[in-house]
Amino acid sequence: MFTHPFVLLFPGQGAQYHGMALDFWDQAEEVRQLFELASDSAGKDMRALLLNGDEEALKRTDVSQPAITLANLSAAAYLAKQGFRAAGAAGFSLGEYAALVTAGVLSPEDCFRLVTARGKAMQEAADRLGTGAAAPGMAAVIGLAPEQVGSLIAAWKAEGVSGLYAANINSPGQTVVAGTSEALAIAASRFKDAGAKRVIPLAVAGPFHSPLIADAAEQFRPVLESVAFRDPVIPCYSNVSGTLLSTGAEAKQRSLEQITKPVRWLDEERAIAAQTGIEGVLETGPGKTLTGLWKEAGIPLPCVKAGTVAAIDQFLRTCLPNVG
Repeated sequence: MFTHPFVLLFPGQGAQYHGMALDFWDQAEEVRQLFELASDSAGKDMRALLLNGDEEALKRTDVSQPAITLANLSAAAYLAKQGFRAAGAAGFSLGEYAALVTAGVLSPEDCFRLVTARGKAMQEAADRLGTGAAAPGMAAVIGLAPEQVGSLIAAWKAEGVSGLYAANINSPGQTVVAGTSEALAIAASRFKDAGAKRVIPLAVAGPFHSPLIADAAEQFRPVLESVAFRDPVIPCYSNVSGTLLSTGAEAKQRSLEQITKPVRWLDEERAIAAQTGIEGVLETGPGKTLTGLWKEAGIPLPCVKAGTVAAIDQFLRTCLPNVG
């Protein structure tokens, strides 16, 4: 079986949109089976949700996690049906679960079980932390190097500003921070004083990838421990380490740590680019966030959007005319 020299990148929360993945429904029985698995796990008709559901409902962490995972795996299933075989897999935050399926670490059934439980635990943790203006959250710091953001947070902590963490190391000039409402308010002006171009509050349910939601990790732990993780059959990368996963046992441990530790996406991108024989990456799922971050990283390999039937068909025609 020929392996194509492209790594699949799977997006995470925030990439969702009404109607995503529905174009794959009529294209493959494998996709319809994924919809059934996701619906059974989530306890709701995922096709109806994506077809007729409320946009606000889709933003909830407990709803968006199984929905985005379904969209990611549907795109990957359609690629596979066309004869495409990935040379590796990685995912941003939640997207790492689709990468684990692609790498043979998890079954689709176990994946949906896990992301449903993960979404529920994280949504409940966010709800406990509060709502409205006083709720903890996240913000994107644009224009400062990740190392500078980390140094500033450490310095401010020494001055008594607690509850602020680097959560997503996205690119050389973009770091997402998580924190309490008070810490984020103080940090916004201080980051700008330090040279940040912008500090953008994010519309998320809570301060994810930080110790502030440690209780979500503890709630998720028993479900995670009940699932078998196999060793990867293709290269698969970890958000927590920014490097390759070696074993299923490591993948399971990293999946727990990922809830409260930062996503080292920039390190991950560089590790992927260093993989021998790689000619590019595919953003396999909804949106175009990862394509933008790949470009910002300055990596001289293409990142192609592959989240719809039309986009995948174009990729196969133009980049891989002999696929299959």
